[in-house]
Amino acid sequence: MNIDNTSYAEAAMLIRKPISEVFEAFINPEITTKFWFTKASEKLQEGKSIDWVWEMYGNHTVTVKVLSIKANEAIVIQWGDDEKAIAEWEFNDLGDSKTFVTITYNGIQGKQDEMCAQIRDVTEGFTLVLAGLKAYLEHNIQLNLVADRFPVELTED
Repeated sequence: MNIDNTSYAEAAMLIRKPISEVFEAFINPEITTKFWFTKASEKLQEGKSIDWVWEMYGNHTVTVKVLSIKANEAIVIQWGDDEKAIAEWEFNDLGDSKTFVTITYNGIQGKQDEMCAQIRDVTEGFTLVLAGLKAYLEHNIQLNLVADRFPVELTED
């Protein structure tokens, strides 16, 4: 991926599970729904457009286009309709059932203050996703980090 060093967000985490298990957690919605979104139209497959739904946010839906999948190495998606909004997962096998996952989001645009807010929000969001993944895969605990970031009680008028 060609990253513009001024307009991307990144989060990374060590997950103490084999790379195949960590990779599967991101392509298989039966697992991903335990730590991120609540529904998906199907499993990630290269060339397909998939709907991800966050029911806790009023059924907020994002359509992602899967640009490439390299088993146990990388996933690249286009996030929504913006062709520049690209998210990439990189999986590194550290041996001894340890996987280092890096998520990079490129395509942040706008004025400087808008870009700073997007970088902050995307970095926070993917950090919560990785922390939720870690808790789920390593300890079989669903922390509900994504849902609890914006509790409905704080958003109701």
